[in-house]
Amino acid sequence: MKKNNDKKLYLETAIEDGFFIIKYNNQTEETQKIIREINRNYIQMHFCIKKSINFYFGKRGYSIEVLENNSLLLYNPMHDLPIDIDVAPKGKWISLLISIEKFHTFFTAEAGLIHFLKDENIDKKYYYDKILTPNEIVVLNQMFDYGLHSSLEKLYTKGKVFELLSLYFHKTDNDNVQNCPFLEDEENVEKIRISKNFLIDNMTNPPSLIEIANHAKLPLQHLKDGFKQIYGETAFTFLFNYKMEFARKLLASKKYNVTEVSFEVGYSTPSHFIAAFKKKYGATPKKYLSNF
Repeated sequence: MKKNNDKKLYLETAIEDGFFIIKYNNQTEETQKIIREINRNYIQMHFCIKKSINFYFGKRGYSIEVLENNSLLLYNPMHDLPIDIDVAPKGKWISLLISIEKFHTFFTAEAGLIHFLKDENIDKKYYYDKILTPNEIVVLNQMFDYGLHSSLEKLYTKGKVFELLSLYFHKTDNDNVQNCPFLEDEENVEKIRISKNFLIDNMTNPPSLIEIANHAKLPLQHLKDGFKQIYGETAFTFLFNYKMEFARKLLASKKYNVTEVSFEVGYSTPSHFIAAFKKKYGATPKKYLSNF
């Protein structure tokens, strides 16, 4: 374990052989650069808890931004992927580094749920980003904030790490979506990412699929197939879930009322927003927040 007691707090702990967790809390007002060598035998799971982090590749020729309450999974058996990131001021993140051999031992019986564990994918790379669920966010914050004695820190962290993995890879019996974000062409992967960002940027007045495809310079069918492969759902299902999660955060901040939030996420009337929110979370915004 490494500790830095100034305003830039870096902790790295070996959970088991071939299994590490990194926690970083940038308490400064400046962007901080972190570099750590990682060889190609490791799966990387990165979770942004606060603010944002930028991942750089190819001598900083290409970058991926991971926003607050989002995650990024990386695995490339053909090339080393060292951590080269910028952490925003007041940013917090957690990373799990797991050797592929160790990872197999966690999921052997459930390998069918995790596509890069299959033999036919042994030489394929895997890039996957997703919005964190409320349960995942709770566990991640618990890893930073706990009141246990230091002698129990490793045991507590290990338990929370496995809880996080269980939540991250959870798949219900009714989930028939085959979430397989393997696209060999990195250019196409980037175009799908551009499509996602274009959809989010225009969530109050969503573009059509044809408009999205034209913006990303993708054939319409490639957009449909690629979006579902990478994000596990259709473009507009993704947008609905994104809008509801965005709305939930606005409401939880207590800075906006229901009418204001409904307009922020693109609903013309509060009643339509309330119906959509109830469909997503099983309760009206007011009831949800009182329970929360």
